[in-house]
Amino acid sequence: MEKTSSKVAYVAVLGVVSIGLGVIIPPVLAQSAAGGKTLANLQAAYDGESNAHARYLAFAQKADAEGYAQVASLFRAAARAEQIHLTNHAAVIRQMGAEPHAIIEMPVVRSTKENLEASANRGEAYERDTMYPSFIIQAQAEDNGAAVQTFEFARSAEAQHFRLFIEALENLDTMKTPGHTYYVCTVCGHTLADPPVRDCISCASPREKYEAVK
Repeated sequence: MEKTSSKVAYVAVLGVVSIGLGVIIPPVLAQSAAGGKTLANLQAAYDGESNAHARYLAFAQKADAEGYAQVASLFRAAARAEQIHLTNHAAVIRQMGAEPHAIIEMPVVRSTKENLEASANRGEAYERDTMYPSFIIQAQAEDNGAAVQTFEFARSAEAQHFRLFIEALENLDTMKTPGHTYYVCTVCGHTLADPPVRDCISCASPREKYEAVK
């Protein structure tokens, strides 16, 4: 998932909420004030994962068009993982009494090589090293265990996506053979290139929870 603009949450708002002295603020901002920074972080993560899901599906179509069937399979697996992340984030947002908001932007699709580079270096690496670690620290400070868990699940999966994207880049010339089956944990989004032989190393769910994606 690539870093998204901080203004998205404002644009996504429909309607307004009034608080003392006639001041009008958007619902997302009102929710954030009630739930602390973690709620705002959850909304940002939900928006980002929603856009990543759409972007990876578009990248998969491009990879198929260019004959990179294995890369297309990888992007579809990553899209499925992002869908699991956004669903997990949404559940915590609702537990906090708010509703998730996202604006799906038109994906910028380039060559498969460029799409892999952007996904790894500007998307997954940012989430792994910067975004999710900071969100986890804030959620811990607010003693929000549910938010910590959903952020940790996503951070772990994004780290794995980064490795898979880099491997695909390094072996791009061999990725034109028929599509490859990947395996995605339906609880946390952890993604494997081979059939699972044990319980999920990220969330400890039984291996039967993995979903085959091709």
